[in-house]
Amino acid sequence: MITTTTPGAPCWVDIGSRDIEATSDFYHQVLGWEYVSAGPDAGGYGMYQLGGESVGGVGPLTEEGASSAWMTYFTTDDAAAVTETCRQAGGEVRVEPMDMMGTAVMAQLTDPTGGQFAVWQETGSREGEGGLRTDAPGSLCWVELYTADAPAARTFYQQAFDWQVTDMPIPGEAPGLYHVITAAGGNPEKDGHGGIMGMPAENLKDGHAYWSPVFETTDCDAAAERVAAAGGTVQMGPVDMQDVGRVATCLDRFGASFSLLTSAG
Repeated sequence: MITTTTPGAPCWVDIGSRDIEATSDFYHQVLGWEYVSAGPDAGGYGMYQLGGESVGGVGPLTEEGASSAWMTYFTTDDAAAVTETCRQAGGEVRVEPMDMMGTAVMAQLTDPTGGQFAVWQETGSREGEGGLRTDAPGSLCWVELYTADAPAARTFYQQAFDWQVTDMPIPGEAPGLYHVITAAGGNPEKDGHGGIMGMPAENLKDGHAYWSPVFETTDCDAAAERVAAAGGTVQMGPVDMQDVGRVATCLDRFGASFSLLTSAG
């Protein structure tokens, strides 16, 4: 996956939960993560770490009626501009751009097809803080948007982030297109960081679009067994995908969507 400091690329993932302890226990069992509190002034927010490196975060749900879900943050040079693009395109601004203790500006948005995401604009130095670990066992390696209107999502995100989009045919009885996304200036052959997948609304979790993270694992089958043992659900797989690897699509014990991948090679 392309570097997380490149504008338009993922730079962070976190999960909102109504039971942080139980959620943390689930991901500890599945991926070996350790929960580390961000401190008494963080409102219950904490980091997930593996081998001393951050692989994501967790915090309490704050929106009324919200269910547990993973949030993907994308790097931007101008959080205000992406926010205005979202507003003009018919999306929703859930949290206006806000200062994050002088080190960044963050906004939380919903795209015009219903997918929730966030943007992060670095504005200062955070000495002593590491970035997000990626492309290693137990860490983020891909992000996917599942939506009932893939063409509209593609258009919006290209406007918001200037993404390159490469269409790949999906084999099967009902063939379609999978849209591989790459940050501006990257090489789609090796720098892709995610994809957009169209599907019927009735097949979407809660009936609306959503971003789902994919975590690398050394043994997809064993990790999928741990998902079930920890109270989660394996929705699909594990299954081999040509030139991709072995993948399983899962829900954690509170219904948050994620996937597990043992990459080819």
